[in-house]
Amino acid sequence: MLLTPHAQTAVTRARAFTSRTASRRRRKAAAVLASAVSVCLLAASAPAVPLGVGDRLFPYLGNPGYDVASYDLSFTYSGSNSKPLQAVTTIDAWTTQDLDRLNLDFAHGKVESVKVDGEPAAFTSAGEDLVVMPEDRLPAGSWARITVRHTSDPMASGDEDGGWVRTADGLAMANQADAAHLVFPCNDHPSDKAMFTIRVTAPNGYTVVANGLPTGLDRVGGSTTWTYRTQHPMATELAQVSIGRSTVLHRQGPHGLPVRDVVPTEDVKALEPWLAETPDQIAWMESKVGPYPFETYGLLMAQATTGFELETQTLSLFEKELFTQPAYPKWYLRSIMVHELSHQWFGDSVSPRAWSDVWLNEGHATWYEALYAQEKAHQPMEARMKAAYAASDRWRAAGGPPALPKAPDPGQKISIFRPNVYDGAALVLYALRQEIGRERFERLERAWVALHRDGTATTADFERLAADISGRDLGGFFKAWLYGEKTPPMPGHPDWKPAVPTKAAPRK
Repeated sequence: MLLTPHAQTAVTRARAFTSRTASRRRRKAAAVLASAVSVCLLAASAPAVPLGVGDRLFPYLGNPGYDVASYDLSFTYSGSNSKPLQAVTTIDAWTTQDLDRLNLDFAHGKVESVKVDGEPAAFTSAGEDLVVMPEDRLPAGSWARITVRHTSDPMASGDEDGGWVRTADGLAMANQADAAHLVFPCNDHPSDKAMFTIRVTAPNGYTVVANGLPTGLDRVGGSTTWTYRTQHPMATELAQVSIGRSTVLHRQGPHGLPVRDVVPTEDVKALEPWLAETPDQIAWMESKVGPYPFETYGLLMAQATTGFELETQTLSLFEKELFTQPAYPKWYLRSIMVHELSHQWFGDSVSPRAWSDVWLNEGHATWYEALYAQEKAHQPMEARMKAAYAASDRWRAAGGPPALPKAPDPGQKISIFRPNVYDGAALVLYALRQEIGRERFERLERAWVALHRDGTATTADFERLAADISGRDLGGFFKAWLYGEKTPPMPGHPDWKPAVPTKAAPRK
């Protein structure tokens, strides 16, 4: 994330905003220039192109020239998943360079109007970008507010594309890795984290829960507006909104942490035994890596088949049927709960600077998933790592080395989530613990989440911290384990061997 400048106080920002607005109004006396016709003509006169922040895996995600400080999202839900939601997205941002236009990631919605600092602005689209052309150039280091009135359409894409997930009783979100901009205009890259306020108006009878803590509940006639606000910055891919005929179950976690779970009302009794385990799981994670990093936690049990579970910040998304119609052993389901919980530290609080760093998310979550299964269900970590070692060469060939994953398959954007960044990356952590010893490894884990809390970090940052804590040059180790086409020998286990590929039978 580009660090938000803190040199200007709120008063200074307000003065700068007022001065710039007054100056603009003096220069632009003719309000007709901001008419809808003018907006369309201006948009048509200047060619627009999609931009990105240079992510190797998603080249058009994110946008240069500004750093988002906060999002204010307002959605109005009609009660029908087949109708677009009316929405207003307000973005407060610092400019990091002079801008006569700025790009936002946005697709699958209709833009009705755009304002910059309260004044109508021209806009057009380019690829999956909304290109905004304010009336006046925004100088570097200035504070800007962009307000977009738009629709947000759950039907515009299939659930497999991410964004809105249509559930049996409403909606939820699944924005990883690049789908938040299918829901709202944003700088859709984890390097630009921001604070969020989320407001949802829905018919009475629906329950709305979003990231963070509730700050308002207003009922007018037949609808209710629910407001939530985060207390820590968040990447766009971690945004969550649940709209459904749900019950919210409350309990207390370690140190008085508020824990709330969102479940279909008819499934409360069946799910409660699972949900009651969360406080102890949080305490277990705290014993490994330190204090829970956010203001609340909980599970969202969605009536939907997604094919994945997701670590949306403070409210992890799960498929309800995973627990009500279990096809897996109970110990495995508990370890999956810990996988998503551990992401709150690894991936949410400490977010990847680029998507090539995703092994830091998934490798750590897989590591603590396996460690929990070993300590609580007697499932040996070593056996799992030995099996991963045997498969590692095959995973690297198919998906790339853990820190240099191959680009997503065409039309399958989430295909970067291959075995090489799950068990393949956990195998790297196992090798590192073997290399530097358990005590230094555990110190590294605690230091990592404390040092980069609420921020972003890179693979190179992890390598440097590991070298500092171990007191050793680990350059050769990391080069081989993170970037090598072949899996290096496992420290302490010279007998471990990669599986030998079997030859396909000849065709007749």
